[in-house]
Amino acid sequence: MAMNSIVTNASSFVALRNLNSINAAMQTTQNRVSTGLRISDSADDSSNFAIAQGIRTELKALSAVSQGLNNTKGIGKVALAGTTGVSNLLGDIRAKMTELSNDGITSAQRTILASDFNKLMSQAGNFIANADFNGVNVLETAQTSISTLSNLNGGSLTLNKQDLQTTAAALAAISVATGASITSAAITSEFTALETAVNTALGGLGADVRALNLQTDFLSDISSATEEGLGNIVDADMARESARMTALQVQQQLSVQTLGIINQAPQSLLGLFR
Repeated sequence: MAMNSIVTNASSFVALRNLNSINAAMQTTQNRVSTGLRISDSADDSSNFAIAQGIRTELKALSAVSQGLNNTKGIGKVALAGTTGVSNLLGDIRAKMTELSNDGITSAQRTILASDFNKLMSQAGNFIANADFNGVNVLETAQTSISTLSNLNGGSLTLNKQDLQTTAAALAAISVATGASITSAAITSEFTALETAVNTALGGLGADVRALNLQTDFLSDISSATEEGLGNIVDADMARESARMTALQVQQQLSVQTLGIINQAPQSLLGLFR
């Protein structure tokens, strides 16, 4: 049989413990709702928090690798655009060289053709010189091939140098002064050298950029899957937490009311002494 006491109210202590437990659960649930995380620090779950931190580190490393690949891909795409521009000029350049090799044209005609040829070669040179991304141009003579990290295991991909500057300069150096003819040998050697270099560059750059695209897409898929796995470990189930919050609020209200009623019990004992 419970003892009636005005010194120790055991029922009040039980109710207070229940209320404190409910308040602690509410605080935990509120933290999960506000952060969206079931595990926000090591106090929540030390082992899974350590795993999550390792995964976050890996995601940052993957992001850095992807950034490097995207930078190299940018270099390759700009170089490919410059090479395509030169390729589009080759037909006109060859036509002007063929006309200039004709001894039957007049001096005035040769002057016009020579001017057109020089302008075309100048444009080709501009395409090559302007194929620059972030200070790097793999179409220039002085540039080296670009190697970039492709995964977290130390693998790499290379964007190979394609020297169009040298062959374009050699063709541009052909004398087309008034009264001079372009020989068939010049068409065969210098022009063919540039044409071969352009075609090689188109093939090489296209293959290199494609490899970079495939790798960045792959890393993107890996990152997405890793983030999903991380979410499964640390993310809170918001629907569940919301329902739990509602239930705890009801329990808290009932506990407060119960504690109030229990605390009034000792006062009823005073009526026995009136």
